[in-house]
Amino acid sequence: MSEEQRTDAVNNDNSKTVSDTEKVLAELKAKVETNLAGWQRAQADFVNYKKRSEQEKEEVVKYANSALVRNILPILDDFERAVGSLPDDLKGHSWVDGVKIIERKLHTLLESQGLTPIKAIGEPFDPRFHDAVRQEKGPEGIVVAEAARGYKFLDRVIRPSQVAVGTGEPVTGNETENNTRAV
Repeated sequence: MSEEQRTDAVNNDNSKTVSDTEKVLAELKAKVETNLAGWQRAQADFVNYKKRSEQEKEEVVKYANSALVRNILPILDDFERAVGSLPDDLKGHSWVDGVKIIERKLHTLLESQGLTPIKAIGEPFDPRFHDAVRQEKGPEGIVVAEAARGYKFLDRVIRPSQVAVGTGEPVTGNETENNTRAV
């Protein structure tokens, strides 16, 4: 083999080695880029997970009292019914005044925790806040009576108002008085 042939053979081997090395290098670069992109996605997913966890934790703390408040609502309803149905001859007694004070304190306590009543009578029917239990004569689509008061705790409805909705039929004199009071 001549010197020239040997040089060509070495150059061919070197070019094969260089091209093989470049291929391996390109494959490794692609693998590194894939791994880096995967790591970046995992890191972003973890950051999002932490944010979601923090937000859920804040909501749990914020609405922790809602179950307790929901369980107290029937007691509040009982107080309202008791005070609302007092006969006139009992209204001057001191124990009746005491019951009224207890009712007011309960209202105040629950309101300070974030409980607010839902306005119903005279409002357009809204299924987010009202639960229609029947229809009565009155303006169509307007709440004409309330069977049970609804409440929101902070910004969430914890009990919708149970209401009677107007049918669109006109109301006569006697029916007007009946419709404005609770169902």
